[in-house]
Amino acid sequence: MFFRRRQPQQYSFDDRLQMLRDAGFTVQPDPAGGSRVSKLGCAAVLRDGGGDHPLIGQTGIIVGDEIGDMVNGGYQMFFRTPSGKTVPALATYLKALHNFEEDLKETLGLTSLYNQSLGTRADEHLYDRVKDRDTGGHKRPWEAPVPE
Repeated sequence: MFFRRRQPQQYSFDDRLQMLRDAGFTVQPDPAGGSRVSKLGCAAVLRDGGGDHPLIGQTGIIVGDEIGDMVNGGYQMFFRTPSGKTVPALATYLKALHNFEEDLKETLGLTSLYNQSLGTRADEHLYDRVKDRDTGGHKRPWEAPVPE
């Protein structure tokens, strides 16, 4: 009987947020819904997915009171907020964002994949030279409208 495996403990969304607070993260309600978790000048929006782990939404650096997404402009990486402010992606910002994402995953008990642990990656690419191709208004392929 001493070989019995311990049952994995199930944590609620509020328990996970408390774990983040205990690890030094600042947790605040997000205006768009969910919770904004911040540390080291970076932030992420977490939502309760109803499963084992919370869903991690927008992740980036804090610019004013917004979260700036990393965008690859082809010639330069930069952070862009929903209101349109842009900030160049300096090495210090990228290192802080990488450390933030790794700390967040470790605290939440998420698997850190090798290709994602190599460094920061952009969610959006705006380096195409075709005029007005990147102004479709949709950031990610799964948010694009379904053709009729």
